[in-house]
Amino acid sequence: MEDVYKRLARKLDELPNGYPETESGVELKILKKIFTPEDAEIALKINPFPETAEAIAQRLALPLEEMQKILDGMVEKGQIGSARLKGEQVYMLVPFIVGIFEFQLNRLDKELADLVEEYAPSLMTTVGKVPPAVMRVVPINAQIRGHQEVHPYEDIRQTLGKAKSFQVMDCICRKEAALQGRPCKHPIEVCLSFSQHEGAFDKYHMGRIITKDEALAVLDKAEQEGLVHCTYNVQSGQMFVCNCCPCCCGILRGTKHFKAPHLMARSNYVAYIDPDACVACGTCADERCPMNAIKENESAYQVDPERCIGCGVCTTTCPTDAISLLRKPEELQEQPPRNIVEWYMQRAANRAASAH
Repeated sequence: MEDVYKRLARKLDELPNGYPETESGVELKILKKIFTPEDAEIALKINPFPETAEAIAQRLALPLEEMQKILDGMVEKGQIGSARLKGEQVYMLVPFIVGIFEFQLNRLDKELADLVEEYAPSLMTTVGKVPPAVMRVVPINAQIRGHQEVHPYEDIRQTLGKAKSFQVMDCICRKEAALQGRPCKHPIEVCLSFSQHEGAFDKYHMGRIITKDEALAVLDKAEQEGLVHCTYNVQSGQMFVCNCCPCCCGILRGTKHFKAPHLMARSNYVAYIDPDACVACGTCADERCPMNAIKENESAYQVDPERCIGCGVCTTTCPTDAISLLRKPEELQEQPPRNIVEWYMQRAANRAASAH
């Protein structure tokens, strides 16, 4: 019988995000670290779409009580995903990223951190190979010029305003970096999960359950720190916002250093520096821009639109308010899929096409 970890790796690679095979077999070492053989066998039988414990128990011909105990244990170990939808707790197989890796937050140790770092070039290149992108930059809206229309998916505060449940967690990328001797200067407890359902995190949670006001305060802190807001690349149905730094974040690092153009979609804005208002202090270039997109040009600084991701991080500390966000021309704007189902179908089709 084929090794259970090879079968699980192949199943994860069949998901739209991908989980590529390597010559070293590091992807199998990661799975062995996270799953027992018994857990891996069950994971192979979990579908990548939401099902209740009752439905899974019936499908696998197991008593509900036994199935529920198995599912609870696997969620606790970050091996599968769970959410509360329409009043029911549901379970599903999730990609390695975004998914299983992030769910290892409370189990991450140096061995797993080293394995994931070794795997990162292969993984990020595969995940970022085909559109639509996995993640999307959400701009800081404070300095969007004029009265431009801001779509709901471009305003993370509006999204949080409609949510009913919130939790804040440590950033797993910064935790990984610290375990490898690369501690980050930024705060670690800045990643948010949220839900449209009351009590969504009462059964399972990886961080602290917080209020809406506390969640908005986390965004304030992230913006002060110069962190980039990122979430799922969809118009509706977002469930989290990461607040990313270029030194630790796998998505930002992958975008900068690997051939992975579809890891992260830029926002539909680009930063602009008014040369008449710029006093050439250099704060935007030296301390804020995560993509090295700002360079000195004679007596002022200038933004390279080819490198700018439209995050707005540079706008909030400019002493003369010389920097603003401008909406890109319509022909350069990229609209995300309407929801996760549409994203899944588009990406699956593009991965299949790229394999031929």
